Amino acid sequence: MCPLYTEAVMEHFTNPRNVGEISDASGIGRVGNPVCGDLLWVYIKVENDIMTDVKFKTFGCGAAIATSSMVTELAKGKTLDEGLKITRKDVAENLGGLPPQKMHCSNLAADALHEAIHDYLRKQGREPPGPPDVKQPREDNSHESE
Repeated sequence: MCPLYTEAVMEHFTNPRNVGEISDASGIGRVGNPVCGDLLWVYIKVENDIMTDVKFKTFGCGAAIATSSMVTELAKGKTLDEGLKITRKDVAENLGGLPPQKMHCSNLAADALHEAIHDYLRKQGREPPGPPDVKQPREDNSHESE
């Protein structure tokens, strides 16, 4: 049985936006899923902490291509912080939903974007934030008076 896709998924699959590489990318994210074989690259160009250009290359199914296209649309023109807040759910919802067996594709697209942002931050000597659901360790300065 073939999964049913929304019009938005089909539109982004048949007419993907922002396909390609950025030769002088500020950051590159690469993620893959060995189970399904999908492989995604997201390239970002950053100026003043704003993603001025976002492109992708995807080797995978139609849903992987559609989610890659959508994540570039959601991220372009956004700040790095706004880009890090783009969730897997955001990608799927902006495509009008995905069949349950294809939800992992939205995971890959959002994860690749986050990896590209983290790559940029590392290149700038900045520490990428941890996942939003992980509490950051607090500094304990109690030993300083010893």
